[in-house]
Amino acid sequence: MVSPVRVWLNRTYAENVFFMDQLRRNPADRAVEIHATHGDPDSPVLAAADTADLEPEGLSPGGYVEYALDQCARRGIDVFVPRLHQASVVAHRAEFEAAGTALLAPPPEAVAVFQDKVIAYEAVRAVGVPVPEWWRVHTAEELLSAVEELEARGHQACFKPASGAGGVGFRMITRDPFSLTHLSGFPSPSVPLRMVVEALRAAQEPVDWLVMPRLEQPEVSVDCLTGPDNRVRLAVGRTKNGRRRGFTLHERWLAPARRIAETFGLHHLSNVQFRMYGDRPVLMDVNTRPAGGLHQLALCGINVPWAAVRLALGDDPGELTPPFLGQDYTVLSGPRPLQPVALPHQRADLPATPAPAPAPAPVKYPAATASAAGPVAAAASDPAAGAPA
Repeated sequence: MVSPVRVWLNRTYAENVFFMDQLRRNPADRAVEIHATHGDPDSPVLAAADTADLEPEGLSPGGYVEYALDQCARRGIDVFVPRLHQASVVAHRAEFEAAGTALLAPPPEAVAVFQDKVIAYEAVRAVGVPVPEWWRVHTAEELLSAVEELEARGHQACFKPASGAGGVGFRMITRDPFSLTHLSGFPSPSVPLRMVVEALRAAQEPVDWLVMPRLEQPEVSVDCLTGPDNRVRLAVGRTKNGRRRGFTLHERWLAPARRIAETFGLHHLSNVQFRMYGDRPVLMDVNTRPAGGLHQLALCGINVPWAAVRLALGDDPGELTPPFLGQDYTVLSGPRPLQPVALPHQRADLPATPAPAPAPAPVKYPAATASAAGPVAAAASDPAAGAPA
């Protein structure tokens, strides 16, 4: 009898409950058991997993690696998909392999390139992939200079952290004064320039931001599966234009994504994002991890999470081409159950329902000095499908 594949996802996005669902529904009908850890006891991924633990807070990167190695040994993990502390984890790949765990993540050199957006933009531009203009700023005066230069060229300026993920910290700059307009309706990503400058001048330390022109839609997010030989096995673009989503295999998006994945060795799952700058696509960001929307490729008849696990285990799936491209769709959120039993270290106010299996005893490590979204088909004639999100 073939033993189940044990897969661990650490502190990942709630949307990856669908990643987990697809692993269980793999076309090989291979049993998959999923372990999940998170810092939030109400994360849907904990409830969706077969086994789950709350992660200890305050670990240094080195302490987290010790914790991760212990989890892999105690839980019998075959494949670890690290998101939190990915750079530190992949730097210890040999230790995980010695413990019998394959890392579904790129090598440390590739992760390092894309941790800092300036380094990433300079690196990909050097291999011929177009990037937008950018200014790295630390002070109010540098910000003002960059914004004025962009506005003189007819662009709206925006800024985001030089390192970060998930759109955290992204803002568009407006010259409009703060007014009741900013307080009506939903919060806006636009912020008056004067308020940003005042905040920077009042800050006790410099920031590390990129100031760039606001890029236009469509946004195309290319999911890539790349082998340890640097050869891309799969590349499919997911298009985003307002609420409307779709898929593309057009080479204007796929060719630069493949070049990045192959040149920099983005092994296993990565995600390369583009937007329009004038009449040409330019790189927006590179994620060295599975994208939160990766599961949407199921609408094209392909189970990418399972193909990635196979590749991590040394079972090369070969060249993968979607048998068809799914129709345009939109994304709706839906309910997911929360963990019905108390996890180790969970809140004391939760019902003391006994867990189905005893959890391993907690281990101490060195400290540092829900809802999820799923795709729904959108009719091509639906006028709301192209409306702003």
